[in-house]
Amino acid sequence: MDLLSLRYFQVVANVQSMTKAAEILHISQPALSKMIKHLENELTVELFDRTGKYIRLNEYGRRFLEKVNLSLQTLEDGKQELLDLAERSVGTIVILVQVGSYLLPDMITKFRELHPGVQFKLLLHDQDAATYPLFDLCISSAPFRIPGTTAEQLLTEDIMLALPSDHRYAERKSIRLDELAKDGFINLKSGKRLRETTDLLCRTAGFTPQIVYECDDPAMVRSLVQAGLGICFYPAITWGNSGGTSVILLPIEDVSSKRTIEISWYSNRYMSNIARAFKSFVQEYYKQLN
Repeated sequence: MDLLSLRYFQVVANVQSMTKAAEILHISQPALSKMIKHLENELTVELFDRTGKYIRLNEYGRRFLEKVNLSLQTLEDGKQELLDLAERSVGTIVILVQVGSYLLPDMITKFRELHPGVQFKLLLHDQDAATYPLFDLCISSAPFRIPGTTAEQLLTEDIMLALPSDHRYAERKSIRLDELAKDGFINLKSGKRLRETTDLLCRTAGFTPQIVYECDDPAMVRSLVQAGLGICFYPAITWGNSGGTSVILLPIEDVSSKRTIEISWYSNRYMSNIARAFKSFVQEYYKQLN
């Protein structure tokens, strides 16, 4: 059993297709199939259930994949630790981004001006907590927390209401949330952290929001409001500016509408020097936003 066969198995297990895996790995499909079969023979169990040309990871494969992922990540951590010992500001920082994606390009650009050798891998999609991949840092909103991680607060921001400039309440200085119970809301899809928070705000105000558009991209939510197609909840800091004169932001009067942004990391996993440097950079960046 060698590292190459383990890495190949990891790719096949993730995509569950010999054809796709061969394309990703830039090898022929017969050669890949032969290597996976050799690994199975060495382990004396089959890792995949095969039906015609289709394969699916079985229980043996799922358990072995957990160990392979852990082993390969441990080796990657060891490689990074050696780079740190050599005092080289290089490596890849893996960030799980639950909130604040609007701010990331600016943060990364400014950090790479200081550390041009660093690379970033961004994990932007919500996933079930049981299947979260390993990461160096996670930016999320409280009280979300992945088991085994430690967190520090970055900022607390107001959640406001964004209305098209021709809305009947556009001239107001603030608004009660229950005044908009019959309006059409543009919202993130269910499962998003902000959606869970804003659904709770509406329930507290005594109504269920009428969702007229639903998507998984905050930028699209902002664009739809700018087009006058509805109203939305708008985090005052992490979503940036509202889009000029076409959108009005109003504070909410009748419910406490705030959220807290945190940065977290695995407490029992080695964190590289460059990841530590970025963590400190993010904390300072958010402090200036406050």
